[in-house]
Amino acid sequence: MKTITHFLSLLFLLPLFIFTACGQTSAKQKDIKKSITMENTIKKPGNPYYSNTDTTQLKVTDAEWKKVLPEDVYEVSRNADTERPFTGKYWNTDDKGTYYCAACGNKLFRSGAKFSSTCGWPSFFEQENRNSVVFKNDNSLGMQRTEVLCGRCHGHLGHLFDDGPEPTGKRYCMNSIALDFVPDSK
Repeated sequence: MKTITHFLSLLFLLPLFIFTACGQTSAKQKDIKKSITMENTIKKPGNPYYSNTDTTQLKVTDAEWKKVLPEDVYEVSRNADTERPFTGKYWNTDDKGTYYCAACGNKLFRSGAKFSSTCGWPSFFEQENRNSVVFKNDNSLGMQRTEVLCGRCHGHLGHLFDDGPEPTGKRYCMNSIALDFVPDSK
């Protein structure tokens, strides 16, 4: 009789342990999903400075940037070169998502702030947050302009003008080559 009681108790407790174990596995899977979404959304294995989540200010030498960036990104980001109008991959897109610095991965703009400006470069009326970009006076080419730099790596992104739409009246005129884009998940 004792053996039958122990056997029935075991049969009763076994499903309880299975349900408990399954519940722990689900919680672990949720934690894994959370950690995956917090990792970089763009991978650039040759660039140790690239991160979509790290906001630490970078102090990287020009020689090191030259090693880790593609030549076209390097020329725009580090030498303030400009891509030709109407040639960049983002000048005429309206996909929903987030724009990041192509050199360091810093979050710069959301697609909701992008507008069609007919200038030939992607244009935004506001930055993602107050630390996303920084500004510098640019008196090159006989003009007085405001240069827009990445707030993390200080790479050249483009220029800021006062002819944008409401609510800011600003036009952040950016080089597509200086941007990476991650579409919103559906």
